[in-house]
Amino acid sequence: MNRKNVTILAAVVVAVLISAYAGGFFGGEEIHILSVRGSTTVLPVAQIAAEKFMDLHSNVDIHMSGGGSSVGIQSVGEGTVDIGMASRELKDSEKTAYPDLNPIVIAKDGIALIIHPSNPVNSLTIEEIKWIYDGTYTNWSQLGGTDTKIVVIGRDSASGTREFFWKYVMKKGDSVNGMLEKNSNGAVKQTVSQTPGAVGYVGFGYIDEAVKALKIRVGTQEVEPTVVNVQGGLYPISRNLYFVVHYEPEGLEKDFIDFLLSDEGQRIVEEEGFIPLSGG
Repeated sequence: MNRKNVTILAAVVVAVLISAYAGGFFGGEEIHILSVRGSTTVLPVAQIAAEKFMDLHSNVDIHMSGGGSSVGIQSVGEGTVDIGMASRELKDSEKTAYPDLNPIVIAKDGIALIIHPSNPVNSLTIEEIKWIYDGTYTNWSQLGGTDTKIVVIGRDSASGTREFFWKYVMKKGDSVNGMLEKNSNGAVKQTVSQTPGAVGYVGFGYIDEAVKALKIRVGTQEVEPTVVNVQGGLYPISRNLYFVVHYEPEGLEKDFIDFLLSDEGQRIVEEEGFIPLSGG
């Protein structure tokens, strides 16, 4: 047997031994794998919940990835992952394609409009936001700011945040040509933080000192984007966040979802800047 064949054989043996150990042979503990994919809004909460869950269950390995709500829903619908993450409701086309899908609300979220910290504008109405995103307004001076071109930042077509924004803010109208499309909340925040004229929208969990979160003017009130204001029904741009599974969850899927819905899991939701279902 030549050296190349020996190397290949050795690699195969090692792979078999690792698989056998993971499967419970040689006294090893069987490893149970759970795959989760989808919304980048839900991702930070799900990642931390997964870490804590794995700390409690040494025989569980949770594989987590983003890609957007549409990707998560399609992935669970086609059976390539166990749980899909979504920051929007299922579309009619998805319900038709995957009639057995079951979206489970695991938290609530607000959508914050963010600008560069140097921008003097502090609040906008829903209508003004729509007019920014449809191209009616092109300069911050039209909104009480400085003579600076507005750089419009949005999300890509797979994003549940974009779907929600299009439906509830844009009223299903078209966005301005030239809108910069980003594939995650984090990418939107980073671009806005580095671009003085930029405006973008992100989930509450992505608000920090790198950007300014605008208040929303509702009548005579200026409503801050806070958890308390969403819970009180004052902040107008809010939504549910979902784990999507087939039928009723069972086994490891159910255990992980139950953990996230527990008091401990809902504390994680709150700590990450989102809105717990039960007040935390």
